[in-house]
Amino acid sequence: MHSLIVSPFLEQHVLVRPGHRGGALLPEGNYEQLRLLDPSKPVPGWLAEAVRGQWTDLDVSDHPAGDVLLVREPSPWGYSKASWEVNLGCNYACKHCYLGLKVQSGMDWPSKQHCLELMAQAGVLWLQVTGGEPTLDKDFMRSWRKAHELGMMLTLSTNGSLLWRANLLNLFKECPPYRVTVSMYGSTKASYDELTQREGAWDLFVQGMNAARSARLPLRVSVIVTDDNAHEEQAMVDLCTSWGVDCEVYTNMTPTNYGGGEVLGAQSKEHLRMRKQFTGCNAGHTFFHMDPHGLVSICKIGRDDQISLPHEGIEGLARLGAIADRLMLRTGGCTGCSLSGSCTVCRPLAKHYQEAKAPLASYCQHGQKKARVNA
Repeated sequence: MHSLIVSPFLEQHVLVRPGHRGGALLPEGNYEQLRLLDPSKPVPGWLAEAVRGQWTDLDVSDHPAGDVLLVREPSPWGYSKASWEVNLGCNYACKHCYLGLKVQSGMDWPSKQHCLELMAQAGVLWLQVTGGEPTLDKDFMRSWRKAHELGMMLTLSTNGSLLWRANLLNLFKECPPYRVTVSMYGSTKASYDELTQREGAWDLFVQGMNAARSARLPLRVSVIVTDDNAHEEQAMVDLCTSWGVDCEVYTNMTPTNYGGGEVLGAQSKEHLRMRKQFTGCNAGHTFFHMDPHGLVSICKIGRDDQISLPHEGIEGLARLGAIADRLMLRTGGCTGCSLSGSCTVCRPLAKHYQEAKAPLASYCQHGQKKARVNA
């Protein structure tokens, strides 16, 4: 199993190590040397020195290149990142969840494997594996291992409830994640179980976090603040600090994927925050999202005009850029807005809020100004 990956990344070439931070940019000539290197030949001296400079615990001097190094081929498609929703099923029923109804369905294993191979051909180096709860998927372990074998740097988004399982911990030892992002829904059993609507969810979360910390997984916590646990925001942050785990606080609820507003009631009005100004993104151009059925969209939010990767193949990705440009230009209910130049949400997200008949204050500066005046 490889310890290092050399890969094209956008207009550059990078050296990265699964499960570790850091890396190095490589001149094109050095990349080409490694790409054409006989796997039985020793690692070049300059590469061994670069590795020692980044990761002092790894010495690849005199090792056959094929034993430690995976070199990714160039891709004409230009994608560098992707996210994959492996399933929609979950062992929680969180009140705020944007997935809405959670149905355990998706592709069979041959189709999943084929889609991962197509992602690699498209140039995807960084892959976020998410769900639902991805670790519940019957093919999660072999999907993770396959993505690792293809030379992807993997991030897992999870509720952490199964991280104590020995088979998962062994998998992550063999195929280390770049990051494991765990969602946190409270600092006490009462609030956590209430928001997830699952008795015992808190106990599973703590058990999973203890096991993950003991295994030294690269953890980050997403602190989710809702009406149920708003009084515990600081306590959740403090608990992460006591664990020595970085965290990021999320307070704004969004409608469901299908534009339903039923989950917006979980919003803590006191914690509704103005987003940063939206200045554009590369969704659909250098990044894409794939749902459990292999339907590719520009991102998790802009799911209109999806492309079936299993049926259309990699050639279908050629349409993503035009789809992205069209979705980002669509104005809908915001036609003629005087604040469009400083809008804080992208057009696909605004469309979701509009379809959900969400209060303007939850996503629009006009509504937020009105709320401040009325207050």
